Amino acid sequence: MANTTFSGPVRSENGFESVTKNASTGAITVGATYGSTITGGVQSLSGAGAIDLTNLVTELTTAGGAAAVTLADGTTSGQIKIIHMVVDGGGTATVTPTTFASGTTLAFDAVAEAATLVWNSTIGWVLIADRGVTIA
Repeated sequence: MANTTFSGPVRSENGFESVTKNASTGAITVGATYGSTITGGVQSLSGAGAIDLTNLVTELTTAGGAAAVTLADGTTSGQIKIIHMVVDGGGTATVTPTTFASGTTLAFDAVAEAATLVWNSTIGWVLIADRGVTIA
């Protein structure tokens, strides 16, 4: 079957791709693939900045100093966000969610530290798993 774009709900026996279309160029970008596995997009964030809500995974890279990172409230209950450090340049990335049911901040200071969060529209981001992350 050829590629087809729908604006409403659809069913498929062979999986789905969630895509966005650039209004100016018409270029299509795959954000997530749903089939026997779920594959989400990846944001690479170097230093301070905002974690996006459009990609499933955010990979953190730090430099020599501290990096202040923000995480806005989710968009839908059940939304999953995975954050992990891929490059430790000597600094700590401190993630401050707008609404965090499990604390105030998450600090990443070593490669392979990771956190998985789920958004709950009543209580905020909930930490469901972490590896080496300091929660405050």
